[in-house]
Amino acid sequence: MTLPRAGAVFAAVVLALYALVAAVVLTAPYGDPIHVIARLTALWGFLALAIAAILTPFLREIMKVFGRPFLAVHHTFAAVGLLLPTMHPVALAIGAMNPAVFIPVFSPWGRFWALAGRPALYLIYIAFAGILLRKYIPKYWRWVHGLMYVALLFAIVHGNLIGDDFENPIIWVLFNTLFALVVAAFVLKRWQMTQKKRASVRSDTSKKRSSRNP
Repeated sequence: MTLPRAGAVFAAVVLALYALVAAVVLTAPYGDPIHVIARLTALWGFLALAIAAILTPFLREIMKVFGRPFLAVHHTFAAVGLLLPTMHPVALAIGAMNPAVFIPVFSPWGRFWALAGRPALYLIYIAFAGILLRKYIPKYWRWVHGLMYVALLFAIVHGNLIGDDFENPIIWVLFNTLFALVVAAFVLKRWQMTQKKRASVRSDTSKKRSSRNP
């Protein structure tokens, strides 16, 4: 399927961001290839999840830009964002020969945030499960899926505290800007939902008044 022009431009921008991140990682000093893989998968995974979250308030616009349903585009980025963050601790575990990288640390407080990428991974999976269980928990799936925002918060704090590549100003600015856009998208989405509920209430009220005054 051929992408509309706007979709092709958007795809080119996304690919350019991935290439920029790869260039920064690959030109920085590193110890071994496994560590490079761990860094790349973490950054690329966050990038995919952030884009998926940023697109959330723009259902109609995504259809126009890509010529495809919003969910198809959103889930593509989400799937990449599920796979790559999983590869990050796997690579670290292989490199260190220690599976402890999968175990969250809850104290002391500073160490929890430094290693917040660990619980973030589990929150990503729980948030993904919210979509799969949508039919079974219709009242709560949005809350479960909303844990993705918490996961991104944990991930960005983890990266800022101990991420090797966050010492690079390009990575620092890019990823903190992405997280700021995620927060903005979250607020915009909540506002849209509130407006939709208010419109629904007004419509119901109007119908009731019309029925009382034929």
